[in-house]
Amino acid sequence: MEFIEPDKMLEPQNMLKLYSIGAFPMADEDGYINWYLPRVRTIIPLDDYNVPRSLRKFMEKSDFRYEYDKNILTVIKECANRNPTWISGELIEAYKGLIKINHIHSVEVYQGNKLVGGLYGVTYRGAFFGESMFSKVSQASKSALVKLLERLNEKGFVLLDVQFQTGHLKMFGAKEIRFKEYEDLLAKAYKRVVEF
Repeated sequence: MEFIEPDKMLEPQNMLKLYSIGAFPMADEDGYINWYLPRVRTIIPLDDYNVPRSLRKFMEKSDFRYEYDKNILTVIKECANRNPTWISGELIEAYKGLIKINHIHSVEVYQGNKLVGGLYGVTYRGAFFGESMFSKVSQASKSALVKLLERLNEKGFVLLDVQFQTGHLKMFGAKEIRFKEYEDLLAKAYKRVVEF
């Protein structure tokens, strides 16, 4: 990949280039934004994921309503609303550029008209790079993840990258893979032209 000057890394097309090789940004406590490229990656296989039975039953009975891309910026800000946070003000400003060119998407969970949970991520062709999620009521972020998994399969996506393994993600079938396997999935994903 060509060299990108540090002060231009947050321009939308350059951010997309960095995401496309598997890198992702995180701000440190001072607000400085670093790009990371871990050699072990965590994915949720779109053809082999798990929805816990208790969550499935909960979703059948809940009064949650789901939307896509209605309030992307609000979802990002809610995800950033924790201490400490890696989603700095500067990163939020940079995300606005990706929203404008239709490469950030959100799953939103509502109770009535109130946004109670959700997640967002960056897309590039058939890959979805999950960034963060939030929950104001029990099960909201997990329900958003179920809706994301359904949506990605429905639209023909190949890869759901969730960056790091957590107990929360493990229950959905998240697994760590070596970077070579991850690169193979990226190559496969980039052959797909899909819309979120």
